[in-house]
Amino acid sequence: MHIDTKTGLLDCARYVPSPNHNERPHAEDMDLIVIHNISLPPNEFGTPWIDALFTNQLPKDEHPFFADIHHLRVSSHLLIRRTGEVVQYVPFHLRAWHAGISAYQGREICNDFSIGIEMEGTDYQPFTEAQYQQLEYVINCLLKQYPTLNKQHITGHEHIAPNRKTDPGEYFDWRRLANALLADLPADANIKKV
Repeated sequence: MHIDTKTGLLDCARYVPSPNHNERPHAEDMDLIVIHNISLPPNEFGTPWIDALFTNQLPKDEHPFFADIHHLRVSSHLLIRRTGEVVQYVPFHLRAWHAGISAYQGREICNDFSIGIEMEGTDYQPFTEAQYQQLEYVINCLLKQYPTLNKQHITGHEHIAPNRKTDPGEYFDWRRLANALLADLPADANIKKV
C-alpha cells in the first residue's frame, strides 16, 4: 500500500473521482483523520449507491430515502467496504466535503484540515475484520506519507459534530484501533463491548 503524494492517490484503491471537493485553505495544516460510517440505502451493504452519492448521480426515485438526499453535494476521501475493498473519491491533499459543521479541539470547519474515511456500516452493528485491517493499513500509510498527521488526532464524526452526528457509532472498536496504532482513544470515545 502506497500513496503517491503528487496525485494524492492510494495505489490499492479503486478511484471514483468525486466533483465534490476543493483546495484546502492551508494544505500544510492537514492533521486530523475523521472516521464515519455510511450505508445506502440505510442498513444495506454492497450497493452501488455510495459511489453514486459521492459523484452526484444518486437517482432520487430508486429508493424513498434517496428523495431526501439526492441533492446533497458530499464526498469523503476514502470508503472501506465490508469486504475490505478501498474506494477513493478525493485525493488526500484536496478538501473533501465529509464533516459539515464541525469542530475539533477548538478549530472549526474540520474539512479544511482533515481526511475523511467512511466505513461501510451503521451505528447498530459491528464492522468487519477486513475493514479494521484495511483501516489500520490505510492509517499507517497516511501517517508515513503525511508528516503533519498524528495518530493522536484520529476521531469520529460523532466527536466533531456531537449534536448532529452519531457515526461511526458505539459498535466501532476504538480500543482495537488505538491498540493497533499504539495511540490514545478519542477523549469521548463511546466504547460498546461486542
